Amino acid sequence: MSDQVVHVIDDDEAMRDSLAFLLDTAGLRATTYESAVAFLAQADALAPGCIITDVRMPEMNGLELVRKLKDRNIPHPVIVITGHGDVPLAVDAMKAGVVDFLEKPFDDEVLLRAVRSALDARERQDQKDAEKRRFEAMLESLSPRETEVLRGVIAGKANKIIAYELGISPRTVEVYRANVMTKTGAAGLSELVRMALLAGF
Repeated sequence: MSDQVVHVIDDDEAMRDSLAFLLDTAGLRATTYESAVAFLAQADALAPGCIITDVRMPEMNGLELVRKLKDRNIPHPVIVITGHGDVPLAVDAMKAGVVDFLEKPFDDEVLLRAVRSALDARERQDQKDAEKRRFEAMLESLSPRETEVLRGVIAGKANKIIAYELGISPRTVEVYRANVMTKTGAAGLSELVRMALLAGF
């Protein structure tokens, strides 16, 4: 979590400074932006982490920002800060994919819990993405025939059925299955199936 950054977006300078100070005292790195537009201008080179945004802002509100992030495939978890009258808007933002919304005034500890939860979620997603890429590379190393056998295995077919469908012997299917297990490093069938599904096989 140490290399992650909390991106704070609020048009209220006092609120931005207050949030940055709170995050800093909690040992969290923060970067502040005065508007959603200013934030989006730098979003393509964004440090990993999460986003805290106010709902009501000029030019672009928090809900519009969430939609823009989704359109641009920016995966950072978003926490929305809302005033009492903005709750319906915040609910819409939740439906659009934000991880949490906090109504002002909120307790410092509540905000810090939400931020840590969002950063943990991002870290888990990053690990999952790395694992997915690793599995994809493993599966790409398979020969066309090994790939066909793997598809049969994932479909739950017995070796003799796979052999019949591919026009080869059951013994040859066993050899290909063993090759697949070796190349992927899977400890067993369940792990092999998990790898294949995670890689979108």
